[in-house]
Amino acid sequence: MSAADVWLVDLALSPNRLARCAHVLDRPEQDRAERFLRPADRARFIASHAALRLILAQARGCAPSQIRLIARPGGKPELISPAGGGADFNLSHSGSRALVGLCDAAAIGVDIEGLRPIPDALRIARAHFAADEAGALAALPPEMIGPAFFGLWTRKEAVVKALGTGLSAPLDRFSVTLPPTPPRLLRGGDPWTLASVEAGPLYAATVAVRAVGATIRHHTLPADWPDRLG
Repeated sequence: MSAADVWLVDLALSPNRLARCAHVLDRPEQDRAERFLRPADRARFIASHAALRLILAQARGCAPSQIRLIARPGGKPELISPAGGGADFNLSHSGSRALVGLCDAAAIGVDIEGLRPIPDALRIARAHFAADEAGALAALPPEMIGPAFFGLWTRKEAVVKALGTGLSAPLDRFSVTLPPTPPRLLRGGDPWTLASVEAGPLYAATVAVRAVGATIRHHTLPADWPDRLG
C-alpha cells in the first residue's frame, strides 16, 4: 500500500527568516522570484520553495541548498540531485499557507486555495467542470456555493497536478465529489486516493495520490522551520 506525507507550512515570516529562505534558493529560483512585481507574491514564492527544499533535504539526507530541480514538460518539478530513487512530490501555496506532498510509490498532487468571494463561481463551473459537478454546485444554498467551489477546485487541481499535465488536461474529463462530502473520484481515471487537508477556516486544501487505499500522513512544519535551513 502506498503512503504519502503532506506538510502544512506557514509562510508568514519575519524579514530575517525570509532572507534565510532566499539564501538557499538556486539561481533560477532567485531569478523567478525577482520577476514578481508584488512583494507579497515574491515573498510567498521564496518561502514556499525554501520549505519544499527543506522537506526534500530531510528526506534525502542532504542540505537544502544541495537540492537541484528541473521542470518536466507539463511543468511538474522533478528532483535531479541528489540522484537516485527520488520520490514524487508537489507544492502549492495560497495566501500565508503552503502544502508540500511527498510520496515514494505513486504520483502525488496537492492544492490549497484561500477562500474569497467569487460571484461567478457557477459560470466558471459550467464552463470548465464536469456537468454533474456543476449541477451539484448549483443545487447548493447560495451561501455554500463559494466555499464548495474552492473545495471542488482543489480536488480537481490536485488530480491534474499529480498527473503532471497542469490545466492543459480538460477538467470535464473526470468528476469528483463536492464538499462537504469526503473527496473521492467519481468518474474518469485510474484508482485514486483523495483526502482533505485541514489548513484553517479560510482555506480549502486537497491531496491526491494515484493509488488506491493510500495512507496519508499529515504534518505541520514547526514555526521556526526557516532556522533549520542552515
